[in-house]
Amino acid sequence: MAKPNYSNWDKKDLIKEVEALKKQKTFGLVWERDKSKEVFDYYLNWDGTQNKETFGDEEGKFPVLKEVKGKAIDNEDPKYNLMIEGDNYHALAVLNFIHNKAIDVIYIDPPYNTGARNWKYNNDYVDKEDAYRHSKWLNFMEKRLKIAKNLLKKDGVLICAIDENELWRLGCLLEEIFFDYNVHLVTIVHNPKGVQGKNFSYTNEFAYFVVPRGQKVIGNRKLREDEIYWSNLRNWGGESLRKDAKNCFYPIIVKGNKIVGFGDVPKNDFHPKKQTEQKGDLSYIYPIDVQGVERKWRYARQSVESIKEFLKVRKSKDRIEIEIGKDFGTVRTVWQDAKYDASEYGTKLVNALVPNGNFDFPKSVYAVHDCIYPIISERKNAVVLDYFAGSGTTGHATMMLNKQDGGNRKFILCTNNENKISEEVCYPRIKAVIKGNEKYPDITGIKDNFKYFKTDFVESAPTDQNKKKIVDKSTEMLCIKENAFKPIIDKKGYKVFKNSDIHLGIIFDDEQIEKFVKEAKNIKGKFHVYVFSFDDSVPKEEFKSMEGRIKLCPIPEVILHVYRKIFK
Repeated sequence: MAKPNYSNWDKKDLIKEVEALKKQKTFGLVWERDKSKEVFDYYLNWDGTQNKETFGDEEGKFPVLKEVKGKAIDNEDPKYNLMIEGDNYHALAVLNFIHNKAIDVIYIDPPYNTGARNWKYNNDYVDKEDAYRHSKWLNFMEKRLKIAKNLLKKDGVLICAIDENELWRLGCLLEEIFFDYNVHLVTIVHNPKGVQGKNFSYTNEFAYFVVPRGQKVIGNRKLREDEIYWSNLRNWGGESLRKDAKNCFYPIIVKGNKIVGFGDVPKNDFHPKKQTEQKGDLSYIYPIDVQGVERKWRYARQSVESIKEFLKVRKSKDRIEIEIGKDFGTVRTVWQDAKYDASEYGTKLVNALVPNGNFDFPKSVYAVHDCIYPIISERKNAVVLDYFAGSGTTGHATMMLNKQDGGNRKFILCTNNENKISEEVCYPRIKAVIKGNEKYPDITGIKDNFKYFKTDFVESAPTDQNKKKIVDKSTEMLCIKENAFKPIIDKKGYKVFKNSDIHLGIIFDDEQIEKFVKEAKNIKGKFHVYVFSFDDSVPKEEFKSMEGRIKLCPIPEVILHVYRKIFK
């Protein structure tokens, strides 16, 4: 990058440059922000009624959502998984209104900035010779990470996949933005064959785990069968006799190769003749060793049922032993397993689910699954966000986890539609996972709900006309925010939707309040009502007949309040 020739500068420009240099950081991550500003290029109305426009983020066109009809997948669950097609910066802005502080885990796999014409910035591919290549990437990432941070719950975690090209710059950026978090790095061997470089063959990539400081939010990982250490449940060594803990001497009941129950602690004068007593097809196993010594189990009768899932039956010629082995352990910082192979469980899997899809380098669904598992394995209603959704692997991994444990976790996928990835890869894949695929019966055929949205835009100038426009286009956003999609009332000036807990009311015209109240007060249950207002006030007196069961919010002010912070 050429240095500026200050000898040709006039006094005014030199003073401006000196002031700018004084403001620059002297420590930490520094890049050319002003010379790599991002410009957006999207339809103001995605249905094609207006021409494509280019605008910088400082102009602040305000995004809204519009549902794509005919793509919804409806099942019994009232909660929906979401897909938002559009630039992820605009999708994140919308989510700052509808899902602020509501996301359990964000998993992203951003462009790796390899210079191989696989990432566009301001409509142009960024190649290796671009002098501002890293600055552009950092601008792009910083803008999105900052507003994504607002979406995380207090115990929420960000996971960011990356390779060696931007690994260290990303690490510095994460530590700067998430200054109140701890940043951990995990190595994942995703390509055992390796990608040949000049000096090394690259077999791995990385994942940053950004965790709230001072909190224990990373749970355990599931162990492979060959990693589990099995040991006898019967105690041995010092203080292992029956008399040392009488409540630890009782029969474990086995049928076939399965533990089906636990017997009571016998009276002190009861002594089994042998380790195993047979009663019909049931075997009663006592903690008696091979010498016939009465010992004790490692868990008392009152607590053994809590660890039943960690027990297994091991049969030999003349004995039945009960063993204990935990199938979970602390998450390690190096992951190596055949299931992380991106070719086998990424590319081949996507090709099977979407035969005509065109997507390079999808992640192994098991790699993503194992990234999110330690965080949300105990959060059965967690919300997972991926704003670089690509082929939809994160959505697939979330549904897999639900299938394993009966959870009701939901995902939000955000992606643009470059090369029709949204319409022809991501959406068909999610649809195929729900429907099922005979080649992958264990990880497909997962019943779930899904809705597809696209971003639209409203002019940001604070005119009454624009305020009306954003309210008119806010229905889908409000339905998502309140998780209320079932229409109950659909009038020109107002609408009512229902979910399992509350009713959502939207009043587009303040002159229709009286009519709305007249209908709504006869509907049982609580209401969240969004009322059109040119300012931040609502006419509470007009809703007095619904007092105690109604929450009022002025629109568009509740939306604009969020957008002003983002598009400032």
